[in-house]
Amino acid sequence: METGKRTSVKQKLILAGIEEIEEQGIQNFSMRRVASRCDVSCAAPYKHFVDKNDFIMSIVQYINHEWNIIQREISDNAGPDLKELIIDICMAYIKFLIDNPQFRSIIMLKDVNMPKEFQRERLRLSNTSGILVKKYCKQVNMPEDVMKRKLYIVRSLIYGAALMVDNGELQYNDELFAQVRWAINREFEIE
Repeated sequence: METGKRTSVKQKLILAGIEEIEEQGIQNFSMRRVASRCDVSCAAPYKHFVDKNDFIMSIVQYINHEWNIIQREISDNAGPDLKELIIDICMAYIKFLIDNPQFRSIIMLKDVNMPKEFQRERLRLSNTSGILVKKYCKQVNMPEDVMKRKLYIVRSLIYGAALMVDNGELQYNDELFAQVRWAINREFEIE
């Protein structure tokens, strides 16, 4: 990140850009409206971003950066049990999604018109869980098809829990996390 005043303006623009995407979607994204939200000139975003695509890519990179800080902390404090690390990362991702609902409009975004590098960057959010699940499955000699099913179920539990909390179907409390922890743990018991 840059230092000084430019960082704060850039970060304000990114956060306002997230709100813009949440409200208007990618197709109707307006750098002018984002600048207006930040009380800066309509030229200000162009001091930090080349164009709309670069701005949106920076938003995704910002979200990835925030999530990577959390993952690094969990990994640095993890013990040797790979299954526990997977569960801890999954639980933290649920919390990240619930605590940052504004990020979900970006994380869940599917826009075939966006450049491939945007899609790749967005998918990096779930790379760690995928890598860990694959590593664990290889470690315990699970077949490829079983690994794919487990990855699908784990990701469904993560996104489903966040969505159900949003919809009011589940309470955001320790009981929720205990239930999801139990379900993920069960998925990785040796069959």
